Amino acid sequence: MHLPDLPFAPTLCLIGGHWVAAQSNDTLDLTNPSDGSGLAAIARGTSADIDTAVAAAHQARAGVWGKSTAAERGRILMRIGELVKENAETLALLEALDVGKPLTQAKNDVTALARYMEFYGGAADKVHGETIPYLDGYTVYTLREPFGVTGHIVPWNYPMQIIGRSVGAALAMGNACVLKPAEEACLTALAFADLAMQAGLPAGALNVVPGLGAEAGAALAGHADIQHISFTGSVNTGRLVQTAAAQNVIPVTLELGGKSPQLVFADANLDAALPFLVNAGIQNAGQTCSASSRILVERAVYDEVTTRMAAAYADMRAAPAIEDATLGPLISARQKDLVTDFLSKGADLNMAAQGQIATDAAGHYVAPTLFADVPPDHTLAQDEIFGPVQVLIPFDTEDEALQIANSTKYGLVASVWSQNGARQMRLAKKLNAGQVFLNNYGAGGGVELPFGGTGHSGHGREKGFEALFHFSQLKTVAALHG
Repeated sequence: MHLPDLPFAPTLCLIGGHWVAAQSNDTLDLTNPSDGSGLAAIARGTSADIDTAVAAAHQARAGVWGKSTAAERGRILMRIGELVKENAETLALLEALDVGKPLTQAKNDVTALARYMEFYGGAADKVHGETIPYLDGYTVYTLREPFGVTGHIVPWNYPMQIIGRSVGAALAMGNACVLKPAEEACLTALAFADLAMQAGLPAGALNVVPGLGAEAGAALAGHADIQHISFTGSVNTGRLVQTAAAQNVIPVTLELGGKSPQLVFADANLDAALPFLVNAGIQNAGQTCSASSRILVERAVYDEVTTRMAAAYADMRAAPAIEDATLGPLISARQKDLVTDFLSKGADLNMAAQGQIATDAAGHYVAPTLFADVPPDHTLAQDEIFGPVQVLIPFDTEDEALQIANSTKYGLVASVWSQNGARQMRLAKKLNAGQVFLNNYGAGGGVELPFGGTGHSGHGREKGFEALFHFSQLKTVAALHG
C-alpha cells in the first residue's frame, strides 16, 4: 500500500522552521514491515545536521519561544492537539504502515497523542513554585524554569505516544526541542512536526533530524549544547546515551526495557482479568516496554488460567497492519530473528498454544506463542523478548509470587489480581515497579499517570505533572529585606 499524500517531503529534516535536506544529501529507505516492500525514503541526518538543529533551538530560546508566556505555550499545544485530531486518519495510516501495528491500535495512538497535547497545553500555566518559611527578615520562594534545549531520542514502537509524553512536556515548560526519531519508523514524527508548525509553534522550538542511531542519535546524546536528554529504548543503548550525556554533566530521562509481571491469585475475578492478561502481552506484537510477558498464577487456578489463555492464543492471527487483526508483524527482519532465537531457547518448554500467521503474509511475522510451566529463572522468564511471547509461571504462596515477580533486573510495571484489599496494599508496596495496577493493567494508557522504571528499566518519570517537573529545574530565591 502506498503512502497518503503528505504536505512535507519525508526525505527532509525540519530545522529552524524550514524543511531542508540532510547536509550529506544521503537518505535511508523505510520498509513496510507488513510485506517487506519499500515504503519511503527519509533523510540520513548526521552530526552536522544535529549541530544546526541545536543552534536553531538555542536561537528559538533566545527569541520568540523563550519570551513566550506559559499561557501562550499552552494555547499552541492545544492547537496542535486539535490538528492531530483533524488529521487522525492520515496519522493512523502512517503509523500502521510504518510500524506494522494494526490500524485500530494506531488510531488509539493518535488519540493518545492528541490527549498529551491537551493535557500539557492545559498544564503549562499551572506549574507553580512555592514560598518557604525561613529566617526573620527573609522571603524565600522557588521557581520552575526550563533547562533550555532538550534532546529527544524516540523509538520505533510507539512514535506518536512517546513524542507526546516527552516533547509535549518539554515544550510546555518552555524548552526548545531537538527530536531524533528511530530510523525504522519516523513518518509520524515528521507529520507531527508539520502540524506543530501549522499550529503556530515558533521556528526552531521543535527540530526533527531523522538518521541512524549511531550517527544522528549519538551526536545528539553527546552534544555539548543541550541541557537535558530523554531516551526510550533498549538497555544497551540507554547505557551509551547516559555515558555520552555524563561527559556534559546533563540530566537524562531513561525509559528502557521491562519484564513486567501480572500476579493472579485464586480469588481473582478471572473473567475480568483474562482480557488484560492476554492483551497486555500481545499489543503491538509484544513490542512494548511495558508488555506483560510474565503471568504468575496461584496453583489453585493455574490450570483454568492456562486453558483460557491457550484458547485465546489459538484464536489469534498475525496479519498485515491494514487488515486490523489481533497483531501485525514485527518491525524488521532483525527483530524477527531476535524473537525467533528466543523461541528456539524455549524448545524444551511446554508450549501451551500458538496462534496463526496469515497465509499470504510476506512481512516480518512471528506467531503469538504461550508457554506454560516455565521455570522462573529460564531466559524466557528473565529477559525481555520484545515479541508476542508470554510465559505462565505457577506459585503457591504470596511470598513466592513476590519473590518471582521481583527476580528480574527490570522494574517497570506490575499488576495484582485479587479481591483481598490487604494483599493488594502489601504487594503494591513491595513490588519492584514504577507502576503497579490493582485489578487492571495499564489503566487505559493514563496520560496523567507518572511513568518510568526502577533497575534496568531506567530512571526519571514521564507522563502527568511529574514530566513537567523532570523537564524543568528548580531555582531557589532568598531575599533578605529586614
